[in-house]
Amino acid sequence: MAHVLILPYPSQGHISPMLQFAMGLTSKGLNVTLVTTSYITKSINTQIGNVSVASISDGYDEGGVRSASSLEVYLDSLEVVGSKSLEELIEKYNQSTKPFTCMVFDTYVPWGDKVAQSVGLPSIAFSTQSCAVSSIYHLVSKGILDVPEPGIIKEMFGLPSMERSEFPSFALKDGSYPTLAAFALDQFNGNQDDWVLFNSFDELETEAITVLQDYFHARAIGPCVPFLPKVDGHDNGYGMSLLAPEDNVCMKWLNEKPANSVVYVSFGSFASLQNKQMEELAEGLKGSGKYFLWVVRAAEQKTLPKGFAENPGENGLVVTWSPQLKVLANEAVGCFLTHCGWNSTLEAINFGVPMLAMPQWTDQPTNAKFIEDVWGTGIRAKVGEEGLIGRKEIMKCIEEVMDGEKRCKIRNNAKKWKELAKEAVTDGGSSDRNINEFVAYVNAMAENSPKANGKKV
Repeated sequence: MAHVLILPYPSQGHISPMLQFAMGLTSKGLNVTLVTTSYITKSINTQIGNVSVASISDGYDEGGVRSASSLEVYLDSLEVVGSKSLEELIEKYNQSTKPFTCMVFDTYVPWGDKVAQSVGLPSIAFSTQSCAVSSIYHLVSKGILDVPEPGIIKEMFGLPSMERSEFPSFALKDGSYPTLAAFALDQFNGNQDDWVLFNSFDELETEAITVLQDYFHARAIGPCVPFLPKVDGHDNGYGMSLLAPEDNVCMKWLNEKPANSVVYVSFGSFASLQNKQMEELAEGLKGSGKYFLWVVRAAEQKTLPKGFAENPGENGLVVTWSPQLKVLANEAVGCFLTHCGWNSTLEAINFGVPMLAMPQWTDQPTNAKFIEDVWGTGIRAKVGEEGLIGRKEIMKCIEEVMDGEKRCKIRNNAKKWKELAKEAVTDGGSSDRNINEFVAYVNAMAENSPKANGKKV
């Protein structure tokens, strides 16, 4: 039987969708082992559903990336130590009765591809970003697309007209985060025969996936999110959490609120807002008069106005963690105020929740552009003086999404995309067909040659 090695970048935003994809493969009859760092495996089970979990070292087995002196130092160690550890793991499995047939590697772990080739294992790339963002990075890296400076780039390459501020930040030549920018721009270095899988679906990004197919064997196999048919209708999450959960106080609070009455606020597991922006957001939420559930990580609580976490007013609740999928699925939630990370964006689409976009960096400005101008499932808050989004703007935007003239149109669009997302992963849907094509290819490899001559798929 075919055995697939799944190698995500070691953070929840990358592991979660690749784990969900892995679960989908096991439901199609494949053996799957998800490989992540020793530090992370301490927080998850060694078996998640039918997916096995194995560990490699990143050189920071006791503390992970947070124990490294810098991200650059960690990434160097992850590649050097991780490559050796991964090669040893593959050789160990290949001496067993369950050798690997191929590797699906996160595009943010490009050295996984090099390891696969060195041991004669076919490799397939997996992107945890949108097709649009991936196409921008690829076109910029090849010198085909120039980001305007300043100005607007007109519609081309399947993209809408975009301003410089709407491009993913790593595509801008401003010198910020050079290591991460290099990762982003060098993700796709294969050719037209190489498979690249995307956590999206054809209907959502028709133009972008078509552009990518000019350069790769690109296939959209998402959305890789639970609560969808043919994935696991009874799943309460991705099967893992790297953040310590609280009790379900937020779910009890939500269940007591009327339908579509709550603004859910979360900026993911990495984004950090300035103290002044946190103050404006706090006052904007409070001044909106709406119920709000705000997730503020424990490490970020100090950036809130003094006493706000304990006393956010009669309409608010501040927590350090929430079961986001359950929250978005709750009928009380009428608006998701989000940083527009790709996972959060897809999750909101899956549950038909209108969005208020406050993007911060990386791919988020581009995702926000599509949320408002392409899919019509939300609006973007406008940045004002000092680079801040003021409390009045936040109140205005909440009013617009929850009660304004655009409310019905936004809700109808959100409902439309929710149904299309479900259709994509249902039997015969676009993503289901693409996954079946991939599974057939992997099974053919397993039958013909467990180690397909060290070539990429």
